[in-house]
Amino acid sequence: MILQALNNYYERLASEPDSDIAPAGFSRQKISYAAVLDPDGSLHGIEDLRTGDGKKKVAPSLLVCGDSKPSGSGINPCFLWDNPAYMLGFKPDDPKPERTRQAFEAFRQRHLELEQTIQDPQFSAVCRFLEKWDPAQSVEHPGLVEIGTGFGLFRIRGKSQFVHEVDSVRQWWRDQLQQATTSTEGELGQCLVTGRKAPIARLHDPKIKGVSGAQSSGAAIVSFNLDAFESYGKEQSRNAPVSETAAFQYCTALNSLLADRSRRVQIGDATTVFWTEKPTPMENIFGLVLGNPPPEDEGLLNKLQNILHLIAQGKYPAELGDKETPFYILGLSPNAARISVRFWRVSSLGEIVANLQQHFVDLSLQHRESEPDFISPWQILRETVRDSKDIPPQLSGALMRSILSGQAYPQMLLAALIRRVRADRELRYLRVAPIKACLNRQFRLNSSPIQEIAMALDTNREDVAYCLGRLFAELEKTQEDALPGINDTIKDRYFGSASATPAAVFPRLIRLSQHHLGKLEKGKRLFHEKRFQEIVGKLQKFPGHLNLQDQGLFAIGYYHQRQDFFIRKEKAEPDALFAVI
Repeated sequence: MILQALNNYYERLASEPDSDIAPAGFSRQKISYAAVLDPDGSLHGIEDLRTGDGKKKVAPSLLVCGDSKPSGSGINPCFLWDNPAYMLGFKPDDPKPERTRQAFEAFRQRHLELEQTIQDPQFSAVCRFLEKWDPAQSVEHPGLVEIGTGFGLFRIRGKSQFVHEVDSVRQWWRDQLQQATTSTEGELGQCLVTGRKAPIARLHDPKIKGVSGAQSSGAAIVSFNLDAFESYGKEQSRNAPVSETAAFQYCTALNSLLADRSRRVQIGDATTVFWTEKPTPMENIFGLVLGNPPPEDEGLLNKLQNILHLIAQGKYPAELGDKETPFYILGLSPNAARISVRFWRVSSLGEIVANLQQHFVDLSLQHRESEPDFISPWQILRETVRDSKDIPPQLSGALMRSILSGQAYPQMLLAALIRRVRADRELRYLRVAPIKACLNRQFRLNSSPIQEIAMALDTNREDVAYCLGRLFAELEKTQEDALPGINDTIKDRYFGSASATPAAVFPRLIRLSQHHLGKLEKGKRLFHEKRFQEIVGKLQKFPGHLNLQDQGLFAIGYYHQRQDFFIRKEKAEPDALFAVI
């Protein structure tokens, strides 16, 4: 299903007139430089094609003949493009000069053998250059050191096209591809992607590039590298028969998605790509919803915010397109020379928007204006660990499945969030909101009699754990008012134990609070006592132990009560409040 959807996406792109998708037998490569030649084959100079400054220079993506540069230690020259070791016999700080010399000789030999067949003056100029070029001359071009191992092309001085783009050269290349397609050397079989009988690919090329953490030379989704994985005498990828054409198309389509920053987002260890069956605006904004950096264009940013607010209100923005349009989301993780599918979701625009709306509602929590209205999956995952590299690989996929399908959030998410709260005693918006979301979705999907949690303080809520959280916040606020400027409050010393074993901690905290109340002026003391009595009136006793769910309610009760303090402070000055009392 994944390969078929990617194959269909390739065909969709190929049918679009302004698409730059690579046709069969070609690939898009990052090209760093051009060797500019005079018509007689003399090297005029090395032209740096990269843009930007310093280490941030970016090489353009250009269409070249052939698939991706083959990996491995063999000598494998490309056609009219390659790295400096092949094109010029040069490699900075070369540890293996003999191999570099062999690479250049192979590159030279391949092109000289084709000169009489191609018979093009620009191609002949390349051949003359290769005939007389001495790799020792590379030191005369210091720019090669900065370019390093980047790929290069040939261009004739005074010409706007690169040599491989000349009509006669490109037509010769297409003729070779046609001959290879019509040959019967490849094993015929029924393609699992298209259902048609065609030559089966031994290896699925081009290699997949752009998955974070995977090999930079490229990796594969489908591969067989051990005899134990093979059956019925089939070798390598013939165990999963996909035609050479379909393999090229799905690999090229996936590389196109991975190369497009607007269609790709990183969620934990999963590099996530997405697309729709036909062009829709959702393809351009979904990455922003999942956590890609917001656009710098203020108009586009306002449009995105309007769309997100409409979704959060349960409305379907008309500009997203037809609700029934199929929507595909694929999460990929590195696995040595292969790629693991972390998650795969086939849905429709309408279903995705509905599930996003429920996700936003579950996350909704009172917060400051400086904090984001919409929390990305990456921000949620980041709150579960001390360092982002420690995010469990399974958690990112499980969280995305919950968001996109409307299912319960993973239990390990709630456990990780509570564990971080107990470890550092930080109850910030980005952490408490997903705790609320986990609990509300549990209550709703399990038809629990427990009332769903509101986004702000609910003084009528009587859950013991929620009221204990409120009480702890009130005790802390009393201490802060009694001891202005205090560095360590009761939260820093007692939050973990208070949220897990209330009976062992709260009696001590209440006795301590009497000392703090004695330090306050009468108006402030009465104010705190009234609020204290309102909360304690809902409690019959202090339980000996709170389970994971109740610890979540405790954290939310604490957060709600603390936020209510800030709101009261904004509405009126404290002295005015106490004067009224």
